[in-house]
Amino acid sequence: MPTVGKLLDKTAFHRSQTLGYRNGYAIVRRPTVGIGGDRLQFNQLSQAELDELANKAPVLTYGQPKQAPPADFIPAHVAFDKKVLKFDAYFQEDVPMSTEEHYRIRQVNIYYYLEDDSMSVIEPVVENSGIPQGKLIKRQRLAKNDRGDHYHWKDLNRGINITIYGKTFRIVDCDRFTQVFLESQGIELNPPEKMALDPYTELRKQPLRKYVTPSDFDQLKQFLTFDKQVLRFYAIWDDTDSMYGECRTYVIHYYLMDDTVEIREVHERNDGRDPFPLLMNRQRIPKVLVENAKNFPQCVLEISDQEVLEWYTAKDFIVGKSLTILGRTFFIYDCDPFTRRYYKEKFGIADLPRIDVSKQEPPPVKQELPPYNGYGLVEDSAQNCFSLIPKAPKKDIIKMLVNDNKVLRYLAALESPIPEDKDRRFVFSYFLATDMISIFEPPVRNSGIIGGKYLGRTKVVKPYSTVDNPIYYGPGDFFIGAVIEVFGHRFIILDTDEYVLKYMESNAAQYSPEALASIQNHVRKREAPAPELESKQTEKDPGVQELEALIDTIQKQLKDHSCKENIREAFQIYDKEASGYVDREMFFKICESLNVPIDDSLVKELIRICSHGEGKINYYNFVRAFSN
Repeated sequence: MPTVGKLLDKTAFHRSQTLGYRNGYAIVRRPTVGIGGDRLQFNQLSQAELDELANKAPVLTYGQPKQAPPADFIPAHVAFDKKVLKFDAYFQEDVPMSTEEHYRIRQVNIYYYLEDDSMSVIEPVVENSGIPQGKLIKRQRLAKNDRGDHYHWKDLNRGINITIYGKTFRIVDCDRFTQVFLESQGIELNPPEKMALDPYTELRKQPLRKYVTPSDFDQLKQFLTFDKQVLRFYAIWDDTDSMYGECRTYVIHYYLMDDTVEIREVHERNDGRDPFPLLMNRQRIPKVLVENAKNFPQCVLEISDQEVLEWYTAKDFIVGKSLTILGRTFFIYDCDPFTRRYYKEKFGIADLPRIDVSKQEPPPVKQELPPYNGYGLVEDSAQNCFSLIPKAPKKDIIKMLVNDNKVLRYLAALESPIPEDKDRRFVFSYFLATDMISIFEPPVRNSGIIGGKYLGRTKVVKPYSTVDNPIYYGPGDFFIGAVIEVFGHRFIILDTDEYVLKYMESNAAQYSPEALASIQNHVRKREAPAPELESKQTEKDPGVQELEALIDTIQKQLKDHSCKENIREAFQIYDKEASGYVDREMFFKICESLNVPIDDSLVKELIRICSHGEGKINYYNFVRAFSN
C-alpha cells in the first residue's frame, strides 16, 4: 500500500538523458537514476550466481568484494542502426475502364526499419509501364488497427496478408537477413510462396522468334505473266431485308497479277447518290482468319499473313455463287468474255450463263379503309388513312365559283307522333356550292319550344345507303311532298321560295318531271289564293290583317320611290342560315345602303311589327312592302 500511495503522489516521469556529445562525437552515458529521479535498482549477478554465493562465504576468504562497474548501455537506434527487414509482396488493383484486363498485379518490397519500428512500401520501377511507380508509402509507423496499435516485426511473416491504408498486401518471401533475424527471435517462418504474375504483362511479352521456311512461289513470274489481266464480275448486294435497304449493283475486279480485289459502284442517272467510284479499294481479301485474330483491329492495322489462314483466290469467284466481303454478301450474276475464257482454260469451267436478277414488282396492295366511326364526314375521316398529316378533302372549285351564294330554301314540317311537334315548322337551306344542308326553326312566341338553329351546315346521308359508299341528298330530292330523313328525323317539304322554281326551270335535267310539276302547281296555287280563305284568315288573325293593310299603304305611298329592286337578295346575303332574320344593326345598314326611307312613320311602324325580340328583325314581311 505505501508503494501504491507513492505512485499516486508521483508527478515527475521524465527520463534521464543517455546520449551526449563531446568534441563532436556521440558519447553514451549510463543513466544514474530511473524514471522521475527514482533510485535505479540493478544487479550484476544473475539469480543462479546469487544462489551460489549464498551457499559460500567469500567474504571470509577474500574480504569484502568490490562492486563491478555496470555494462555500457546501448540505445535501440544505435543497436539496430541500418538494420532493415525486407519482404517481397504484391497487391491486386482493379482496372474498370479496360476491355483487355480486369485487374492488375503489382509487385512491391516492404521494408521494416528496426531502429524506430517504421515501415515503407516501394514498387520497383518498370520501364514504359505507364503507371506511377517507386515509393508508394513513405517511411513511417503504420497503424495496424483502429485502436492505434502499430505494426511490429513480430506481426510480419511469410504467407500472410497485411492491410495498409485500405490495400491488402500478400507477403510471399523475405531476404536472408530477415529470415535469420526472425528465427533468432524465436519466430517460426511460413514456407515461401511463388510471386504472382500480372496476366496482361505476360500477354504483352514478345513471343519467341519463329523461323519460317520461305516459299518457293515466284511472285515476279506471276506479275510478269498476268500483268494487266483483270477478271470482271457483275454482282448485286441485296439489303432489302433491313430497314431502308435496297438492291444495288457493283462491278468486282480481280487482278491476277497480285490476287487483289477491287469493288466499284455502278451509278445510274438521277439515282440520288454521291458519285463515289469505289466501294472498296484494291486490296487482298482474307477468307479465313486465325483463331486469335478475331479481335484484331482491322480498321487500324493492316492484316498480314500471320493473321490469315486463307486468302480469296480466283477460284472463289464463280457466277451464280455468293461470297462475303467485309461483312457484305455479294451475289455474282455475270462476268465479261475474258473472264469466261480464263475459267475455261484454267479451271475447265465452260458454262457460265448469265443469271437474271431482275425482280418483278409486287402487285399493289389494295388500301382498305377502316370502318366509319360516325364522327364528321366520311371523306374527311378517310384523310387520316391517306397521309400521316391529314389534309382537307379536295373541293370542286369551279362548282363553288358558279354556285356561290346560291341557296335553295324550303319550308318543312316534322313528321312526329308527338302532338306538340305537329305545328313546328322548319326552313331547309340547300347550299348549291357545297351540297350542304342547314335547318332553321323560326321562333314562335308562347310555343314552349326554343327556336333557332336546328342543324348546322353539313352533308346529309340518305337512309339505306352504305357507310363505305354514302349517298347524299341532292337538289333533285327536294320537292313538294318529299320526305327528307335527317339523322333519324323525318321532315315533309311543304313550301319553297320563288328562286327554287327559277332554278328548277333553268336546270330541269337535274329534276324529275313529277318534282318540277309539283313545284309549279304549288306556286300557282300560292299566287292565286281563294278569296274565302283570305277572308277567313284575315278575320281569324287581326295582327295579320293589320300587317297586310300596312303593307298595302306603304306600297301605294312609296310607289315612285327610287328603291332598288334587289332588296330581298341584299338581305339574303347576310342571312347565312336562311332563317329570315337579320341583326338589327345589320338591318339598318342595309336599308341605309339601299336608300330605304326608314324615317317615315309608316316604315317605322312596319319595322316595329317585324321586330322579333331585341336584336332580330324579320325581313320577309318587310321586303313585301317594297315589291310590286
